Amino acid sequence: MWQIRKPKDQVSPEEVAERTEEERRMVTTGDAGAFSHNELHTDLKVELHQRLLGLINLSALDNMSREQIEDEVGDIVLEELDKQRHALNQAERRKLVDDVLDELLGLGPIEPLLKDTTITDILVNGHNSVFVERYGVLETSPVRFKDEKHLVRIIQKIVSAVGRRVDESAPMVDARLADGSRVNAVVPPLALDGALLSIRKFAKVPISLARLIEIGSVPAPVAEVLKAVVAARLNVLISGGTGSGKTTMLNAMSAFIDNRERIVTIEDSAELQLQQEHVARLETRPANIEGKGEILQRDLVKNSLRMRPDRIIVGEVRAGEAFDMLQAMNTGHDGSMTTVHANTPRDALSRVEQMIGMSGVDIPARSARAQIASAIHVVVQVARLSDGRRKLISLSELSGMEGEVITMQEIFRFRQTGISADGIVQGRFEATGIRPRFLDQVTSHGVTLSPDLFRPDRNFEA
Repeated sequence: MWQIRKPKDQVSPEEVAERTEEERRMVTTGDAGAFSHNELHTDLKVELHQRLLGLINLSALDNMSREQIEDEVGDIVLEELDKQRHALNQAERRKLVDDVLDELLGLGPIEPLLKDTTITDILVNGHNSVFVERYGVLETSPVRFKDEKHLVRIIQKIVSAVGRRVDESAPMVDARLADGSRVNAVVPPLALDGALLSIRKFAKVPISLARLIEIGSVPAPVAEVLKAVVAARLNVLISGGTGSGKTTMLNAMSAFIDNRERIVTIEDSAELQLQQEHVARLETRPANIEGKGEILQRDLVKNSLRMRPDRIIVGEVRAGEAFDMLQAMNTGHDGSMTTVHANTPRDALSRVEQMIGMSGVDIPARSARAQIASAIHVVVQVARLSDGRRKLISLSELSGMEGEVITMQEIFRFRQTGISADGIVQGRFEATGIRPRFLDQVTSHGVTLSPDLFRPDRNFEA
């Protein structure tokens, strides 16, 4: 068995003195009902965690399973509790051991929230204010941190795991957890009322198009068209607001890329969960402490062209990389996909045009629009409705240019008809009656779509 407990001669006199004083304080101030108060429970948990750091051999943890660590650390925690003479029942002791293990091996108070599959977002507004999103609705969580230092320590643990840092000189950071969940943290002086932590969780198993059909986000007939769009190697722009499900839709659609194709993904913070065998993943890098070494998405898009990709997938275009992405789409990398923040398909094209201007390339507006019209074939618009549900609300096709304007035709749309008494958005999906021009390309790739899908009298269940 691994030696997890430090030999007594390796525990410093300072640690012994500190623990002795702490035990004396806990004995004189503790009471049998202390555990019932959340603040005292948090204090006890954090103090036990700090004490464990001095008692155990941390290097041994790397070679032990979670079960082995639970057994040995659990014994040490119970011994420490006995010294403090807290009257805790078996359930309370087990809960405390679990919480201390979360502090030691996980992310402290938010570890249970990360394990809760019903939670999609964790939002920490300072050490004593935590919110979660369940089924699209925000609610208050009873989870609390001991103090600001405790919260900042958890943030540091997250960002250091991916080689990033956050402090006064770099008070904002994007990172990710081991399961791909996206993390954003802002610390003082930018955060005025305490450190802010936002975690967008991702399912361990990516949400498939079949699951989106099941939960009503995409009607089955529209999903058939999306599959055909991917199979026919059409270039796709997925548009939507914050939290509308753009990345989820991108993941779901990418599942229909042929396994024989080489895919290069480019992201600010890696969160795509492609299931193909031949995927090369690239991630940007922030500047170091000297302000050097930054690698932007645009640099990665340019580099990806030298990697012999069949398709390039950019997690989200935000700036000048949009121009390079369009160039790639126009020069043999058919079937590429990306996302953009926008509220309508037309707004999405306007944003891409603005990003071309951010590339530093002096290009007339008409030429920029011609590039967009030539490169992008389909715009998929997703949205989060007022009841918290996420839906595909429009599927549009770019059909060319008329004068100075990019022409676009909507193929399917979601029409909202009202809101029920319990706040649920009511509506239906409908076909506009327009036969998409890309049908010939779809057919040439061996995919058959029934003409009935596009009849103007077709309504689909929402």
